[in-house]
Amino acid sequence: MDYQLGIDIDPAELIALRWHARPFALSSKRRVASAVSGLHASRFRGRGVDYLESRNYQHGDDIRNMDWRVTARTGKAHTKIYQEERERPVLLMLDLNGSMFFGTRTRLKSVAAAQVAALFSWATTGRGDRVGALAFGDGDFHETRPTGGRRGAMAMIRSLSKWYQPVVRPTTDHGLGNALERVRRVLRPGSMVVLISDFYSCDDTVERHLNRIRQHNDMLAIRVHDRLEQVAPPPGRYSISDGANIGTLKASSAQRRQQYQAWFAERRQQVADLLTRRNIPLIDIDSGLDPIEQLMTGFRVVGQ
Repeated sequence: MDYQLGIDIDPAELIALRWHARPFALSSKRRVASAVSGLHASRFRGRGVDYLESRNYQHGDDIRNMDWRVTARTGKAHTKIYQEERERPVLLMLDLNGSMFFGTRTRLKSVAAAQVAALFSWATTGRGDRVGALAFGDGDFHETRPTGGRRGAMAMIRSLSKWYQPVVRPTTDHGLGNALERVRRVLRPGSMVVLISDFYSCDDTVERHLNRIRQHNDMLAIRVHDRLEQVAPPPGRYSISDGANIGTLKASSAQRRQQYQAWFAERRQQVADLLTRRNIPLIDIDSGLDPIEQLMTGFRVVGQ
């Protein structure tokens, strides 16, 4: 099959991203001396922790982890040692709404989204966790069960290749609120949710669902945009289409271009404010630039 660069999803390209995934691990296996260790050093919680054993108290141990039962039985101070869970499910929420199948430079937003999702899939399975997905927006929901190892990453790539093809799409979109409500019903507490979207499908229910999910899970938002959504187009008239209908964008006057740019700026700020209120880190991805470099920069910022 011949793939159109920047328009089609090339499975070989997504497979090759495996070698770029290591910097994007959100946590690592280690033994910790406190059940709350590391929770405040990062915007992300990391895996949960399981009790491993008790040992003699040592100077500097966290007093909150004293094992009072063993201490009482032995007459010597003991403290609990915890180990991070072996597995932390990661759920990718993928936007399939028509606005994602748009691009003016290098690649469609949908292609950039698939590349980002593949990177997270390789990073997740590479550290021993399972990755699954819920895709929404083409008039239906699509799901892949969380699976670990190379098999899990390859299953995700097959799904991405199928879901993100630029075919004629139904005009009935699924709002982000509906997708979040569905995720709430299947999400395992302690999971990591990575939401990859342009956030044009936000509705009035989104914040309520985000609040419920954030009570027991971590979230990361990846907002994919095209440069034309930030900078007004040059003067002129442009034919535009949503895949089913064709219209004309009139950008002949300075006032029209300013209105255009102001509308997008307002929408972007509304999304940023919403995520800030729910303490969800946001990384912006320009579909015309290298998603790998942008993710690396974004992780350095949100990890502070």
